[in-house]
Amino acid sequence: MNPKAMNLSSAWLRLRLALRRVNPLVVAVMAALLGGALAAGALLGARDRLGEEYAQARRQARAPAPVAPPPAPPSSDQNLSAFYAVLGERRGAERQLKEVFAIAAKHGLSLQQGEYRSSYDRVAKLYTYQVNLPVKGSYGAIWQFAFDTLRALPHVSLDDVSFRRDSIGDANVEARLRMTFYLAAAPGVPQAGPAGASQ
Repeated sequence: MNPKAMNLSSAWLRLRLALRRVNPLVVAVMAALLGGALAAGALLGARDRLGEEYAQARRQARAPAPVAPPPAPPSSDQNLSAFYAVLGERRGAERQLKEVFAIAAKHGLSLQQGEYRSSYDRVAKLYTYQVNLPVKGSYGAIWQFAFDTLRALPHVSLDDVSFRRDSIGDANVEARLRMTFYLAAAPGVPQAGPAGASQ
C-alpha cells in the first residue's frame, strides 16, 4: 500500500475517532457559535454601510440648496412699455371720473364739484388730469374711497389729502383729495402731443 494513502487513511481514522469522543451537544453549540459569529460580522458590515449612508444623507441635507440664478432685469425698453401700458386713455377721462363718483357713492360719500386742470408733459409724452375733490363723510369711509379708487384706476395717483373737522364730537370730517390721472392719447403709444400744449 502506498505510504501516502496510508497517511490519509490513518488521518481519517483519527478524525472519526475524535468525533466519536466529542459530545454532540458541544458540536451543536460550537456550530451555533460559529454561525452567530458569521451573522454578527455580516450585521456589523451592514451597520457600517448604513451609518455611512446616513452620514452622506446628513451632509447632503446640510449642503445649501442650489440657487437658481435671478431672472435678468427688464430692459429700459421693457420698463417703458410697461409704464405706457398702465396709462389710462385720454378720451376715456370723463368715464373714469364717473367711476370715481360711483366709488364715492358706494361708500356713502357725496363729492362736491371739484377743480380740474389738464396739461401735457412733453418729456414723458403723456397727459395729466389733476382733480381736487372736496368730500364730507366719516374718516374711514374717505380713506376706503381713496384706496378703492387707486385699486380701480391704477393710472391715478393720490397726491394730497387734507382733513378738517368742525368740532371734536362731529362724526364727519371735511376732506380735500388731490388726484392725478396719467393718460395717453392711445393705449400703449406715446404721442408727440398737441402743438403749444401746456407743460
